[in-house]
Amino acid sequence: MAAMAWRLPTQLATPGKLHLHNDSKTTAYQSSFSWCRTLAADHLLPSSSSSSSSFSTSIGTNTRRLVRCTARAGVGAVNLAPGTPVRPTSILVVGATGTLGRQIVRRALDEGYDVRCLVRPRPAPADFLRDWGATVVNADLSKPETIPATLVGIHTVIDCATGRPEEPIKTVDWEGKVALIQCAKAMGIQKFVFYSIHNCDKHPEVPLMEIKYCTEKFLQDSGLNHVIIRLCGFMQGIIGQYAVPILEEKSVWGTDAPTRIAYMDTQDVARLTFVALRNEKVNGKLLTFAGPRAWTTQEVITLCERFAGQEANVTTVPVSVLRVTRQLTRLFEWTNDVADRLAFSEVSSYVLPFDIYLCESKFFSSDTVFSVPMNETFSLLGVDGKDIVTLEKYLQDYFTNILKKLKDLKAQSKQSDIYF
Repeated sequence: MAAMAWRLPTQLATPGKLHLHNDSKTTAYQSSFSWCRTLAADHLLPSSSSSSSSFSTSIGTNTRRLVRCTARAGVGAVNLAPGTPVRPTSILVVGATGTLGRQIVRRALDEGYDVRCLVRPRPAPADFLRDWGATVVNADLSKPETIPATLVGIHTVIDCATGRPEEPIKTVDWEGKVALIQCAKAMGIQKFVFYSIHNCDKHPEVPLMEIKYCTEKFLQDSGLNHVIIRLCGFMQGIIGQYAVPILEEKSVWGTDAPTRIAYMDTQDVARLTFVALRNEKVNGKLLTFAGPRAWTTQEVITLCERFAGQEANVTTVPVSVLRVTRQLTRLFEWTNDVADRLAFSEVSSYVLPFDIYLCESKFFSSDTVFSVPMNETFSLLGVDGKDIVTLEKYLQDYFTNILKKLKDLKAQSKQSDIYF
């Protein structure tokens, strides 16, 4: 395994025409992935010649430009399939400490799976995962040489990972995912579950959504048995962004965008994921999970105000301000990652599933909706849609519990004051 060498992509992918080439010699697994699309000048992401992994562009005629990406597996990557049989219940959860990842771990353990969690080395160890009964292994998608050992004895990989706010978007969400998929292929992983974003194929001008779509294509052409699940939004993201600031009487930040998002509880996402995992009809399919209703930012704030019993101090940031800020940050290489996150914030109103990225301005010229009818998906999975938690129910339960705890704390505080 130590001999495995991975040559990672040197340029970021942009949705367009895909070329996948396979050239097998004896036991060696070698593939190249080439991805390019001609974009209009106003969609161009500025290039930099100072980094080998930056956007690579060339000016063509009629103000059209070409963005190209390549990813290639090293000759030393040996395809071990069909190697030693592994238990179908053995799964590796990548990104297990995240909002979705921890719910995947809990659900898997509850359903009797043997769960191994891939987490980055960190000062505060992920002891809660061990306390739940999972095995924790340290690895880092940005360091491909750490990945193969985590896949030994694994049947299924569930990838919930996304990059940290301080990291370049491509480091984990593109280069790291390419390395993970290549390792999974070489190690003979039986099934790969990848979480993406709804409508990512329609917005190549937003870096994170562009990367998600490219990763989907790379996985589909890898030869791995897979399931791709596109998500619209997490209810959990609403708590930190709206519910807590309202309770603490702090400013609630939002945009004037009319975007509507069909939020889903991550517990429901986890439950549906394992239903899909056991359903052979879903193999190789692309599913989209969405909540029962799509909400605007203002509707969510109004809902929180109702359950909190107090008004919110709303600070609205016009999309035009985000647009200008994003354009300014594009002028400097060291602020390009900030611009990428601002682009996502112009699209998502902040609480899409990968909530470390904040929305693309042109989306707000119309009423963008991050939602999809779920009847066909429920029928395929054999699930009753009535069992999916609504946002009203989720927020009502949250505020009921938190307000009760705050009331109890105040009562204890008063008793302590009297005692002293």
